[in-house]
Amino acid sequence: MKSIAPVLRLTEEEYLENERIGEVRHEYLGGLVYAMAGASATHNLIALTLATRLRAHLRGKGCQVFISDMKVKIAAIDIFYYPDVMVTCDPADNADYFRTSPVLIVEVASPTTAVTDRREKLLAYQRIASLREYIIVSQTEMSIQVYRRAYNGRWWEATLSADDVLELESVDLHLPVNEVYEDVAL
Repeated sequence: MKSIAPVLRLTEEEYLENERIGEVRHEYLGGLVYAMAGASATHNLIALTLATRLRAHLRGKGCQVFISDMKVKIAAIDIFYYPDVMVTCDPADNADYFRTSPVLIVEVASPTTAVTDRREKLLAYQRIASLREYIIVSQTEMSIQVYRRAYNGRWWEATLSADDVLELESVDLHLPVNEVYEDVAL
């Protein structure tokens, strides 16, 4: 006889309350929750470097920079993710535990998350009307994928390497790729 594990479905309200009081973070996809694994030192260094540079650059400009503990809600498809770095510039986007209108999202991809970041999350994030850029930073090589929404609404992609400059048009910041990997041994 085949054993089938029950699937627990949560409402959005139940999910948000469990995340508020729980010790383990989960992403929410249409009522189903998935526990998140811990991140490596390399992952943390890259995310911290980007968040620090963004925070310093955006100070006093009406935008907020969030790191991995702030969720993004994608209402159109009933999803909550925890981006590694997220920037919002809409003062009305002010819920305590999630944001809905980011202009920039960064994911630091590990070998186990890279496919999800490039497929599932890319398609989901592109559903956010305010999002102008989605950045995927590899943690195994100096390689950054930039997905940018053009003024006509279409998305284009560029891949950057060590000698390139990461141009974040959504926040008017330019960073050499090698600076994104500061203090990281690859």
